[in-house]
Amino acid sequence: MEFKTAVVIVFLSCLSCSVGYDYKTVLRKSLLFYEAQRSGKLPADQKVKWRADSALKDKGWKGEDLTGGYYDAGDYVKFGFPMAFTTTVLSWSVLDHEKAYTKAGVLGDSHKAIKWATDYLLKCHVGENQLYGQVGLGQLDHVYWTRPEDMTMERPAFMINASAPGTDLAGETAAAMAAASLVFKTVNATYSATLLKHARQLFDFAYKYRGKYSDVIADANTFYPSSNYPDELAWGAAWMYRATREQKYMNVVNEIYPTIQYWDGFSWDDKKGGLDLLLATLTGESKYLDKLKTFCDYAFNKQTRTPKGLIFYSESASLRSTNNMLIICLEAAERGINANTYRKESKKQIDYMLGDSGFSYVVGIGNKYPKHAHHRSSSCPDHPAACGWTFFNSDVPNHHMVEGAIVGGPGSNDSYIDTRKDAPHNEVACDFNASFQACIAILVELGY
Repeated sequence: MEFKTAVVIVFLSCLSCSVGYDYKTVLRKSLLFYEAQRSGKLPADQKVKWRADSALKDKGWKGEDLTGGYYDAGDYVKFGFPMAFTTTVLSWSVLDHEKAYTKAGVLGDSHKAIKWATDYLLKCHVGENQLYGQVGLGQLDHVYWTRPEDMTMERPAFMINASAPGTDLAGETAAAMAAASLVFKTVNATYSATLLKHARQLFDFAYKYRGKYSDVIADANTFYPSSNYPDELAWGAAWMYRATREQKYMNVVNEIYPTIQYWDGFSWDDKKGGLDLLLATLTGESKYLDKLKTFCDYAFNKQTRTPKGLIFYSESASLRSTNNMLIICLEAAERGINANTYRKESKKQIDYMLGDSGFSYVVGIGNKYPKHAHHRSSSCPDHPAACGWTFFNSDVPNHHMVEGAIVGGPGSNDSYIDTRKDAPHNEVACDFNASFQACIAILVELGY
């Protein structure tokens, strides 16, 4: 994630010209975005043809193969913490809303998107208490504006282990593997079992050795600093319980939950909202639903909004924050909490992003969408044409379309300008699309 000075312009409102949206197409294009983010050797069935093999020399301290996985955002660092979160959310969406992916004709593609991440995360788990959490250096990576296929900079790997622990990273990675193991249980039983084995080891590592991963991986602290780790420990335990139904994992949830019960929200750094949803489903206890109702009622009724109605949390990547809230409240509706109201209000928010605001913030959707997304690989022309900072600073549109990617989004006054120079509002990222895609899947399943 990169942060540069924002430039703003206001688009005219189009709230009175709301149109219907083809959510199935949006779901399909969101999965295309993940293909555009692939690192490593690309498969023969790659649909995004302007990408090619890249970062084929990514290795660990002892030469371990660390190729694969996803580039985080508009850059080429592989940050393990948000990648694991993305994987958990994608798996959760497919697991609970498989019908949507089937209706859109992309169930197989959704499995491939998850597996591209889990294959890499398995490579990163090189020992019971050893997990690589990052490949590449953020500041060094951001010196260059080039294609991933042309990278020549150093790409060191960074690990957490027993003497340098990262409970949050290990706990989230355990959650990702546990959730994915359930997705693949009836698709590829052997792979599912492998994921669950690693999830068990990673959770034990997270529980036994405590600490924040970003205290260990200094470069990550600049870009994805962890606020704390108890929520990931409880989140990981809940997913382990869902995958195994072993009481020992619920015992950990009951141990940790009282210390985080007043933490609200959902993001790569905050798992409380998702945890309440998971626990409501697993235990049937009303106390978790009550917390979700309080959270969502506040979001829809009291949270700050832009003049055009977007529920607004953050100047940087505003749509990420909104979608992280919406997926919690759409899932709460699935569990019977103010279902009609939450669904209606959530759909309005999604439609704002797709064009009701007068502009679509999803590349390739609608008539007006970002043509200058802060995204290196799609912006650069094909090899051997030059890219670089001169091109970055120009007004020339990106040479390729990163279809399905949702950009950071508008400012508090619905202000936005389509320029590569404005990373806080115009960058894309894997975790942005995860919650957005999960919302879209529910709308598809509901038949909107």
